[in-house]
Amino acid sequence: MAELLLSAQNITKFLGDRLLFDDLSLFIHEREHVGVIGPNGVGKSTFLKILAGLEEQDEGHITTRKGLRLCYVPQVETFNPEHTVLEAAEEALRETYHEEIERQTHAAVALSKIGFEDLSQKVSDLSGGWKKRLSIARQIAKEPDLMLLDEPTNHMDLEGIEWLENYLKSAHFSFMVISHDRRFLDSAINRTLEINHVFPNTSFSSDVAYSEFLERRTTFLEQEAARYESMKNKARNEQEWLRAGVQGRGTKQNARQTSARQLLDAVSEMKGRQSINKKVRLEFEQTDRKTKRLAVLHKVSKSFGEKSLFSKIELTLSPKSRLGLLGYNGCGKSTLMKIIAGDLKADEGKVTYAPDIRILSFHQDRKLLNPKATLKESLTLNGGDSVHYKGGLVHVASFASMLKFRSDQLDTPICKLSGGEQARVLIGQLMQQPADILLLDEPTNDLDIPSLEVLEESLESFPGAVVLVTHDREMLDRISTQLIGFDGQGGAEFYADYDQWKKHMEKKSAETVLEAPKQVTKVKEVPKPKPKKVKLSYKEQREFDMMEEAILQAETTLEEVEASPADMADGQAYQAWCEALSSAQLKVEELYARWTELEEKQQG
Repeated sequence: MAELLLSAQNITKFLGDRLLFDDLSLFIHEREHVGVIGPNGVGKSTFLKILAGLEEQDEGHITTRKGLRLCYVPQVETFNPEHTVLEAAEEALRETYHEEIERQTHAAVALSKIGFEDLSQKVSDLSGGWKKRLSIARQIAKEPDLMLLDEPTNHMDLEGIEWLENYLKSAHFSFMVISHDRRFLDSAINRTLEINHVFPNTSFSSDVAYSEFLERRTTFLEQEAARYESMKNKARNEQEWLRAGVQGRGTKQNARQTSARQLLDAVSEMKGRQSINKKVRLEFEQTDRKTKRLAVLHKVSKSFGEKSLFSKIELTLSPKSRLGLLGYNGCGKSTLMKIIAGDLKADEGKVTYAPDIRILSFHQDRKLLNPKATLKESLTLNGGDSVHYKGGLVHVASFASMLKFRSDQLDTPICKLSGGEQARVLIGQLMQQPADILLLDEPTNDLDIPSLEVLEESLESFPGAVVLVTHDREMLDRISTQLIGFDGQGGAEFYADYDQWKKHMEKKSAETVLEAPKQVTKVKEVPKPKPKKVKLSYKEQREFDMMEEAILQAETTLEEVEASPADMADGQAYQAWCEALSSAQLKVEELYARWTELEEKQQG
């Protein structure tokens, strides 16, 4: 049986007078990969901070295995922009490793694992996704037993998400990760915990990945709904008995009064939870246009400098068309969207629109929001207390509730709202304006899973055309009727789904590798302290000369093990695979460390 690493029992936490979670219990064992989901605002990040020892719970207690190495990766981490990536990684290791050479070695090995090639690169030059990788590398260098990650996939591009997914799938340490990426959750985790006030004790957990968890969740809630109906009928009878007045003061009568009141309280509590589970349906507003063609792109091409983004694209946007744009950062997705919007001119080709076309855009930088305006002011585009929605007037409080806001948030400034809440405000604004074409650039950033599902249903029911850029692979496949995949080298083709594009990209990558000579990434960037002048012995020199080949063989072995994971359902085979993977990873680390040691000696 796997060893218990952490025990959290009966954890309760309030934010002011608002309950985040109540009586929440969790046990994490070796090799467990736990995914944490739930609506925004229920305290997922707070729970992770409590487990990491960064916040105090109001009730309950936490115990950990003696000597547990627990590491925490926050949503946002601040680095010194003047530091190199190696210096930033070393900085996090000062309390873990006291010798400078030890810190350098562990930092360099971790950065190499994460995919960094230039260890002298300045942190200020990194993209948001690579800063997240750096944040993870700093903790991996500590060789954790248990890692806590708070929304690491948020704002990562597809390449970063795929890398993290594959890395965590083969991780030899246990981890607990908050994520709203459903494809990631299905692939990387073997246990799911949902924090949600719809459940008793505000949580529900099952030892399965996300998709199977949804089935068990549905079954559980259906059972709860049936139990609620049964208790409600019984409570109605008890309430009538109480109203009729109780004759006598016998012990049985008093006991029944107490039991009846407890039942009424339980039914009231269940009623509140049942109301939370009601699905909300929102719709984008359409124009009355009957045109078959909304926008036509004919042989559209665009380059920046000498780099071709795409060439001679032929595309027709018609009512009910759902176009997904797929590719890694910088490949031209947002550029094509700007050309469709009319905000950017193509180098070649022509864009033709239906007369008086109405195009609405969702910008990922949220620049349409006034940070000083309140939530109420931002939702009521024309002032007052009402919102124009689907041809009628809806009170702003009701509309805000449909967007999953609490009534006490109406006077909150936009700048005080979370990223996901700001995204919901923008979506609410778009839903009040008639449109023929919706251009959505990363609308899923920061959105929780319930909000993602509502957005998906809204887009599916919209009668106009939708153009969607998102790193949410699940949404791309669910919504898109056609996909344009960019290869980052000027190629742009239509694909049936995400997997077809992915296989095409993997094939191109393999062809590139075959054409290029194999190289071993050397840790040349590590600044070396000057050791005493000592020459290598004959044996050491021979070992040093063979080191590149040894590292290449060890990394090849590691890649082979990583590429053939065992089925987690077969406990014995999966444990053997984990041990083989750990051994292969350790071999690579030992070789890098030995290489650094010999190089130090030789350079003396």
